[in-house]
Amino acid sequence: MKHSKVIEVLKSDKLLQPVVVKGWVRSFRNDRFIAINDGSTIHTIQCVLEDDTFDKALTDRITVGAAVTVSGTLVESKGSGQRVEIQANSITIEGDADPEELKLTILSPKKHSLEKLRQQAHLRVRTNTFGAIMRVRSKLSFAIHEYFQKNNFYYVNTPVITGSDAEGAGEAFKVTNFELNKVPTTQEGGIDYSKDFFGRETNLTVSGQLEAETYAMGLGQVYTFGPTFRAENSNTSRHLAEFWMVEPEVAFCDLDGNMDLAEDFIKYVLQYILDNCQDDLEFLEKRLVQEDKSKPQAEREEMLLRDKLKFVLEHNFKRVSYTEAIDILKNSKPNKKKKFKYPINEWGADLQSEHERFLVEKHFKCPVILFDYPAKIKAFYMRLNEDGNTVRAMDILFPGIGEIVGGSQREERLDVLKEKMAALNIPEEELWWYLDTRKFGTCVHSGFGLGFERLVLFVTGMSNIRDVIPYPRTPLNAEF
Repeated sequence: MKHSKVIEVLKSDKLLQPVVVKGWVRSFRNDRFIAINDGSTIHTIQCVLEDDTFDKALTDRITVGAAVTVSGTLVESKGSGQRVEIQANSITIEGDADPEELKLTILSPKKHSLEKLRQQAHLRVRTNTFGAIMRVRSKLSFAIHEYFQKNNFYYVNTPVITGSDAEGAGEAFKVTNFELNKVPTTQEGGIDYSKDFFGRETNLTVSGQLEAETYAMGLGQVYTFGPTFRAENSNTSRHLAEFWMVEPEVAFCDLDGNMDLAEDFIKYVLQYILDNCQDDLEFLEKRLVQEDKSKPQAEREEMLLRDKLKFVLEHNFKRVSYTEAIDILKNSKPNKKKKFKYPINEWGADLQSEHERFLVEKHFKCPVILFDYPAKIKAFYMRLNEDGNTVRAMDILFPGIGEIVGGSQREERLDVLKEKMAALNIPEEELWWYLDTRKFGTCVHSGFGLGFERLVLFVTGMSNIRDVIPYPRTPLNAEF
């Protein structure tokens, strides 16, 4: 008989029917009650063993963590906490779990710190917290694809290995096929990349944006959703060396259209999660409430997790120019009382997370879109405004997160783009293909990038980005 998922059995109304489930033992009480979870839901199904029905040699092997198959009859539960349970008539141990060895792992019943869970990342998905996080992450991924597909975007797979550094920040991981103790050199003493696998210097992508732009010039509107890499030595709760980015690019779209798209997109995926992940959100919300009890009152969350998601859905994002934001920050109490780590003294400052969160959480009390940033602190591909000092850039700021989206109207004018590249010493021959798109049917176009893990952070309420990706890659950490 084909087995059923636990989530299906818990919803079933076919009482007194035979049923088979497969999963892992979460608890075994009184040699009679087995709680089984198979990852399909936060909940377990209770399987009841009748007295003297099963051999002791078998029941001794029913330990926490063991993989089992249970066949039986679905009946109305006599206990509280569940509607149905399985009256077991057959149990097979698919995989044993030694109780003594289990004590040394995070699968043991006691409470473990998040840091301990990170050290055993190969097992942490079998805990309630990480099972919930990863189910939400999966649903978010689906919602992202669904949104763009419903809105006639085309999914484009941009290269992971590339010769361009889209941000121009020089924080890319180098890719080579050289034996590192036998790197060939030129007569001048530099590395001779002509002898490398690709015949030139290459790196892991920091963004698929430039390639996506070229495809938007033929398909109209496209999006990428894939891994990106930054060799930035930031050992913080907000940074990863390997993370996933969502990057739509749209032809014939200006900055206002870009902001409209980003807000509509975010609200769609948040609504999808509220509609489809209630059990996991409820568990994560309760977890946060318990966590908050150990914090000082000032550090506790003002809103419950699901209320925070609804808050974003129910409010229009406030659109504020960078210049207006600087005036607000300069005149704010934290700035005047020197409570900001990075004081705001003049126009042109690069806003930090503390400034972004002040605008969202204290001043406007809603999601904020900042636009028209100083050209000097933004990338070369952003469209220069008529004032010559600002560019058509926009960032979306969220409570508890800070920047979650960064985007812009792209510079479509070939002459201006060349001037900006020259000012930053970006050789035209490196991006000749990118410049070509400005020669053959150039048009106004825009796009943005959303850090997927930051979105998962916001939706799950977790505080460290290492806890919302299966295997985090950070400085000095490439375990698993």
